[in-house]
Amino acid sequence: MMGWLDRFPLGWLIAIALWLAVAPIVPEPHLIEKLRMLSQGTLTKPLDIFDLFLHSAPLVLLGIRLWRMWRRPRA
Repeated sequence: MMGWLDRFPLGWLIAIALWLAVAPIVPEPHLIEKLRMLSQGTLTKPLDIFDLFLHSAPLVLLGIRLWRMWRRPRA
């Protein structure tokens, strides 16, 4: 089921994850802003929740991909 993630180029996944994690750089990355809102309990608007998922999804996929690479049996 996760074979598509194993076939996705790792370099692209890293680039996309880093880009969305820091975008926009000024005045503050959305991911940082949304995580702060989540911790303060002010993340209530649907657009803000979508923004949190949009900016964090590539990081989650990268983490899954690296975990799957690490636990794959070596030949």
